Amino acid sequence: MMNRRTLNSVTLAILVGLLSACGGGSGGGGSGGGTAPPPPPPVPPPTLDAQVRDMIAAKGLTGDPTTGRSLPSINEPLAQLGKLLFFSKSLSGDMDTACASCHHPALGGGDGLALPVGTGAIDPDLVGPGRSRADGLPNVGRHSQSVFNVGLYDSALFWDARVESTGKEAGQNGTGSGIRTPESPLHVADSNVPPGSSLVAAQARFPVTVPEEMLGSFMPGATSEEIWQRLAERIGDYGAGAGELTNNNWLTEFRDAFASSVPAEQLVTFDNIALAIGEYQRSMIFVETPWKAYVEGDNTAISDLAKRGALLFYGDLNPGLACDQCHSGDFFTDERQTITGFPQTGPGKGDGPTGDQDFGREQQTGDSVDRFKFRTPTLLNLTATGPYSHTGTYTLGDAGLHYFLPEETFRGRFPSGSLCNVPQFETHPDCATLFPNTITNSSITLDAVMQQRMIDPALTFPDLGFSPESDAEPVFEFIETLTDPCTQDRACLAPWIPEPSEAPDDNQLNAVNENGDPL
Repeated sequence: MMNRRTLNSVTLAILVGLLSACGGGSGGGGSGGGTAPPPPPPVPPPTLDAQVRDMIAAKGLTGDPTTGRSLPSINEPLAQLGKLLFFSKSLSGDMDTACASCHHPALGGGDGLALPVGTGAIDPDLVGPGRSRADGLPNVGRHSQSVFNVGLYDSALFWDARVESTGKEAGQNGTGSGIRTPESPLHVADSNVPPGSSLVAAQARFPVTVPEEMLGSFMPGATSEEIWQRLAERIGDYGAGAGELTNNNWLTEFRDAFASSVPAEQLVTFDNIALAIGEYQRSMIFVETPWKAYVEGDNTAISDLAKRGALLFYGDLNPGLACDQCHSGDFFTDERQTITGFPQTGPGKGDGPTGDQDFGREQQTGDSVDRFKFRTPTLLNLTATGPYSHTGTYTLGDAGLHYFLPEETFRGRFPSGSLCNVPQFETHPDCATLFPNTITNSSITLDAVMQQRMIDPALTFPDLGFSPESDAEPVFEFIETLTDPCTQDRACLAPWIPEPSEAPDDNQLNAVNENGDPL
């Protein structure tokens, strides 16, 4: 039997042993002979999905740019009337051009051309590649922007933002305040635009007044108001326009859309024409993209390469591009006007000493600081809405590389100033000498953006170590995830394209491609 002294000695020995086994003892494992604890296991790096989702949270993205907006359905009566008007050549002065001649849903909401062929086409029903005038040249100086998702803009429309919300309220598409147009001074709402009009309805008033776009040779020297009144009379079959359309069922369509039986003079006004066209265009919402599905939680919606591209796009990799400086938010645009230095070719907009330059936003403001600034378009549905830039002479690959290798990209697309590499002009017998000021005008625009870079390098052409050889592919893979598959599916687009049997008169544009196949 152990006495108390022996028991205490045993207890002390056991405690010393336990402390040694745990690395204890004085000095925390110094010279006392204790064993150091094993290092903690390494923390695994975050998965690719975790990185992208952290970035999504930091940017406050939801994937859905329509949240909180009031947008019409294509099935609503006004949108249905607007569809018929959008496809009617009766709204053009010479009855040879419809809105859809340059903005067809089957062509990404544009026309697939570098520069539009508006009035005077050899075949008025041929839309897209192959549409041409007798001289083989376009007669409109800026590329047709897509009408897809146009109801999501809150600031301004047109390349030079000449139809502009005075209040720019978020989520309102211009309905929250007055709208400035070319008919009113800068920053002053146009009193001709009805209160509460959307930007889209206001924009719809103007192509019909431009000879190259829709007016043609009709009513030379007339004011915009006179043109609008005369076209309304033609559609409504009253006043000076009575009898111009031998087959005219428009009044019935207007009465159904507006649920009204008032006389044509009161119902078929250009304000109501623009309203209906605006509602049709605002119904063209195509945002169900793979990226949206990914942001909303489906990790399988996009590829790992696209996920890496997203991190590059948003600047969350090193190098990173921070493309969202301009293409920000769920709508992928800041809606500002920016100098980007894209090539200037084509007939231009009357600017510069030779008249074939385009000063962009400066045309509206009169301020030279705005020279060569153009509106930042959304990147949604980008792969379906080419070609690219305000003159439409770049492929998607060109447009991307332009930001990093602008001079090399320009020389590759326009060797010695030739337009023979641009599909619209490649078969023209004079493609090598068309628009001879292409090099001079484009060099001036590029010099302007390089000067801007010296003032604020963050704005354009960031030198962040981006390698086109290794980094371009994931970025383009990401951009492809921003396209709603419906925009490339003719059956899915069918609700926005009228059948021949729907025509209220004999001037519906039942468009065909260069092979004669229906669009």
